[in-house]
Amino acid sequence: MAKGVMVVQSGPAEGRDAEYERWYDEVHIPEVLAVPGFVGARRFRALDGSHWLTIYEIEADDVKGPPAAFRERSASGRTTRSDALRTDPPPVVTLYELVE
Repeated sequence: MAKGVMVVQSGPAEGRDAEYERWYDEVHIPEVLAVPGFVGARRFRALDGSHWLTIYEIEADDVKGPPAAFRERSASGRTTRSDALRTDPPPVVTLYELVE
């Protein structure tokens, strides 16, 4: 089974920090972790408060599978979006595989 991480840099819309934090912790992360292959998530905030970072752990036959499945769920409206998420600039998502 392959292992990897999906690293997401994002942040709240102007003045919506508390709403963003609540949505991310209580709604978004549980929805991501409901996708088979995502096995954990850890969040960090830049010390200057400019952006947040989430590291999602993945264990799957193909590391690309769980993120693709989440994107499909999102595109079909099966996830909860929040306008508290800053979209300009949009979140930056990078996928990594474990090198053994």
